[in-house]
Parts: sequence; C-alpha cells; structure tokens
Amino acid sequence: MTDALDQALLDAHARGDMDALIRLYRQAADAATTEQAAGFYLTHAYVFALEAGDTRSSDLKQALVRMGRDTPAPSDL
Repeated sequence: MTDALDQALLDAHARGDMDALIRLYRQAADAATTEQAAGFYLTHAYVFALEAGDTRSSDLKQALVRMGRDTPAPSDL
C-alpha cells in the first residue's frame, strides 16, 4: 500500500467517512501484492459496506466468494 493510500484510509477513519472507507479499502485490495493482503482489505471494504447499507456490498461479497473467502448466499446457490 502506498503512503498516500494509507494516509487516506487513516483520514477516512478519523472522519467516519464510510463511503471513502469502502472505496479506499477496495482500492487497497486491488493494489495488494498478495492474495492474503487483498483478502484482508476486501473484507474490510465489505464490512464497511454492510454497516453502511451500501449497495456495493453485494459486489464485494461476490469478490470474496471468488477468492474462496466467503460462501455464496443461499439465493445464489
């Protein structure tokens, strides 16, 4: 993760800016150099999306399912 992205995440946490947290954690996941790091950041993006009731949560869940880090929703089986 770049210093700028790290600082942006810290700032978003300090402001309680859920929209920015979802976007920035997704950005961190996309930029991650290991699958473990990508999963970590993607999970955070997903949790913040769920907490915010954000529509991006379904796409984030699907990304986690594709990584083998979550299971499909019963309606997706």
